[in-house]
Formats: sequence, structure tokens, C-alpha cells
Amino acid sequence: MASDLSRLGNYFCSLGCLCSSVGMAAESESCNCDAWAAKDPSGVLSPYRFNRRTVQPDDVSLRITHCGVCYADVIWTRNKHNDSVYPLVPGHEIAGVVTEVGSDVKGFKAGDHVAVGTYVNSCRDCDNCNSFLENHCSKFVFTFNGVDTDGTVTKGGYSTHTVVHQRYCYKIPDGYPLEKAAPLVCAGITVYTPMMRHNMNQPGKSLGVIGLGGLGHMAVKFGKAFGLKVTVFSTSESKRDEAISLLGADNFVLSSNEKQMGSLKNSLHFIVDTASGDHPFDPYLALLKVGGVMALLGFPGEIRVHPATLNLGARSLSGSVTGGTKDTQEMMNFCAANKIYPDIELIKIDYINEALERLVNRDVRYRFVIDIESSFK
Repeated sequence: MASDLSRLGNYFCSLGCLCSSVGMAAESESCNCDAWAAKDPSGVLSPYRFNRRTVQPDDVSLRITHCGVCYADVIWTRNKHNDSVYPLVPGHEIAGVVTEVGSDVKGFKAGDHVAVGTYVNSCRDCDNCNSFLENHCSKFVFTFNGVDTDGTVTKGGYSTHTVVHQRYCYKIPDGYPLEKAAPLVCAGITVYTPMMRHNMNQPGKSLGVIGLGGLGHMAVKFGKAFGLKVTVFSTSESKRDEAISLLGADNFVLSSNEKQMGSLKNSLHFIVDTASGDHPFDPYLALLKVGGVMALLGFPGEIRVHPATLNLGARSLSGSVTGGTKDTQEMMNFCAANKIYPDIELIKIDYINEALERLVNRDVRYRFVIDIESSFK
């Protein structure tokens, strides 16, 4: 009878620890990971337990100490794309400490500080993977709410530990704070990738940054570290002081002020557009010099551009999303070497529902980070 109860407990645990009263005794023994999960499209998160896989030869297991909160967490916990699989454990800005490595792991050892970002698998054999552009692999697997190669649904960093293939694990440089490292593997790399691709690291050139949230504030920090003259564009005058005094931007422009916008026509080499909502593109593209590049990082409902805005100035509008493994490690090393740190608000996991509401209302400066280690004691 005892063995039957144990098997029954394991069965329910594999379904997400939704154990019946018969299996509850087995749950605490068989489920190896504590977490918070959304159970339905309301998006409300609550405590949850499940099993992580055992460590395979190429795997790294890490105790999660911190996890950043991204707007993607809102999108999928609330089923905004109509593809959420519940229970859903969000979180793809993960930092922690290695506890175990597989027999074939070469670059990591127990005790290392590491991070895991927005994806945890890819085919590792296509042109994109061979070029370290794994984020563009057709078999790219999201860190949460993705379907892994074994058919299981991935669960993210709002949890006590995770297991990941060594290729998708990044070393956090010595001395870099874990809580600050977490946002780098989403917000940081999402900005860094297009800036490097389009050579936005040329000292003395000019950069415009549209939006001053989690991505935008990192674009300002990278721009200043690259030696660029940085102008922040915002729809809110209240952002002026923090853009200039707190983040060190050289200029601030209220995007609704036609006079301010007109004064910068044909003046910028680059623009990084981090705005997620619908907004016009022609007024910003007109600010670029001949041959200038605007990188779009958000997902507005549509893009409408007059051809003359691009053609007559030989301007380019380019899209981008996250980054490959090689660039991600390079970005983390660059941040450590140049003392670039995201500005964060540290929270406990039991505050996450309020934090997600504040994120929706843009009431955060500039990234929530969950103190996982303290939350589950």
C-alpha cells in the first residue's frame, strides 16, 4: 500500500504536484522544486511544487538566488498570446550558484555564479546555432512555457533551482552582484545585441533612445559606456530628471513637442527604440543622419513608414530580439569590466502579484528582481 501511494504521489507530481489528498504525503518527498505559478489566465501567482529533471551529462544545475521580472511574465501568465500552458512558472532572467554539473561539462563547477536567460535549448546544428545565433534557431526553446526536446513544458526562474544544458548557461564575472546580473540576460542582451550589430559603439557618435524602462535605461548605460552622445525620448516630462541626472544622458526630448523634435532633424547616427506600444515611426526616422540606423526592440501593433523617410536619407529600420550565447557572455563581461549595473527594485516572491500590476502600470525604476533565495527560506 505504501509503495502504491508513493507511485501515485509521483504521478501527480509529474503533472505539476496537483496531488489529491491521497498523494499529498508523497508530494513533499517526490517534488524537488518550489516555485510560484499562474494556474489560469487571471495571471495570479501562488505557491506550487514540481519536479526538475535529473542532471544529464551536459547539464548544469543551479540554485536560483535571483530572478528578474520581465513584461513577458505578464504576457504569458495572462495568456495574452493564447498559448499559455498552466500551471505556468515564469521568469527568464535567472541568476544563481552552480550546485552540480554533468560528466561532460567543461566550463562550470560547483560554486560558480551563473545566469540563464530567455532560452534553454536549440538544435545546436543549424547555420544559426553554428554562428552562435541560437536565438534565431527554428528549434529555439523558451525558458518558460516552451516545449523542450523531450516534450515537457519548460518552467522558469520563479523557482528554487533549475537544470540547463551548459551551452545556455553564462558565467557571472567575479564580484558582479547576482541580483544585478539577472536582468542582463534579457534586458541587457536585448539592447546590447543590436548596438553591437550596427556598430553603435563608436565614441563621439550620437544615439537616441526611445523609452526609459527596463530596456531603455540599459541602452543609455551602454551608450555612455561606448562614448556616445545620448538623447532620451519620452512621452513623459517627468522622466527628464532621471534621464539626465540619474542615468547620465546628455539630452532629453519630449517626443510630443514638435519644436524639440524638429531641432534634432538629421542629427543622430543611431536610434534604439524600446517602446512597446503603438507609436509613429516617421518622426523618429527623420532624426537620423544619412545612413543612420534605427533598431526596433519592441512589438508595436503595426509599423507604418513613408518610403521617402527611409529612401531619401538611406536610412535603415532594423528589428532585433535577445542575443546569441557568445554575445550574451561578451555582454556580461563588458558590464563587469565597465561597472554597468541595471537599476533594480529588489522584492520577495510574495509581492510578485503586486509587482506585475505595477509593471503593467509602468511603476518601476527600472527592473523588479525577486530575491528567490530569501523568499523560500
